[in-house]
Amino acid sequence: MTTEISIIIVNYNAGDRLEKCIRCLNAQTLQPLEIIVVDNASTDNSLETALNRPNIVVIEAGENLGFAAANNLAAKKAKGEFIALLNPDAYADPDWLKELATAITDYPDVDAFGSLQLQADNPEILDGAGDAYHPFGLAYRGHYGWPTQSAPETGECFAPCAAAAIYRRSTFLSLGGFEEKFFCYFEDVDLGFRLQLSGKRAMQIKSAKVLHEGSGISGAASPFTVYHGHRNRIWTHYLNMPLVLLLPTLPFHFLTNLYLFARLTVAGNARAYLKAMVDAHKALPSLMSERRKRQKNRIVPIKYLARIMTWSPLKPMRKEADLLTLTPRPKPTP
Repeated sequence: MTTEISIIIVNYNAGDRLEKCIRCLNAQTLQPLEIIVVDNASTDNSLETALNRPNIVVIEAGENLGFAAANNLAAKKAKGEFIALLNPDAYADPDWLKELATAITDYPDVDAFGSLQLQADNPEILDGAGDAYHPFGLAYRGHYGWPTQSAPETGECFAPCAAAAIYRRSTFLSLGGFEEKFFCYFEDVDLGFRLQLSGKRAMQIKSAKVLHEGSGISGAASPFTVYHGHRNRIWTHYLNMPLVLLLPTLPFHFLTNLYLFARLTVAGNARAYLKAMVDAHKALPSLMSERRKRQKNRIVPIKYLARIMTWSPLKPMRKEADLLTLTPRPKPTP
């Protein structure tokens, strides 16, 4: 069983959450090679938790780099063959890392693994079982809000949720890591999309469990979260969706955006959502070269890519996970 795993935690004013997160890591039945904490210029005293522990590597960014760039920075410095990303508001079960290491051994041709997330304030309810992607440009955490006893069995997912996920470091770096333009939110779905385009795989591991507060620091429905989440959602769809799937689904993509606008208006977040839509679409011309590069590098057939997406309109409404049995790796396109 490999122990060459570096854990990366990005901290920004996490308060007592960081100490609790690290305490759970110190109780792991399988200890990591190292724990790296990247501090994005926190103004509270949370960094003192990491500075006072000799077994933690601290990187002080000096500014708020965002979740994406901070993880990229740590990934380049990490020593492990695998990097395990963990939010400071995610509290790992004692066997969390051991279960992920077992999955690495059992599935040697898989490059990313996700954890089963339980709601921290009510572990009887799921916070997520892998990220699913709908071709209308919508992603969601599978089984969010479902009873924990209904958690799906281990299977292939579109992308792992980076609140508690592990990646093969060489693959993470070869794909360019997280898209730093995103700053935070949806960067894990975007990376998962690139992973799929390149013929790599992701799996959701039922036995690797964490308690997760879920936007415990930024706020699940704050204007900040709404803005970055939906701006990056548009960018992810535009950058990664092959043209043969993008064009026929485009009208439904626009209808999805209108539906979300109506929902967020009722929730009082119309201004943040509209700003996200405006800024996202204004930037599309500048993303054209990056889109061309990603589409040129796609090696999987469209049929295979479509297979890993969630086509049912009912599953997103129910937040239903969409995990598949692992199949043979597809042959590269000519």
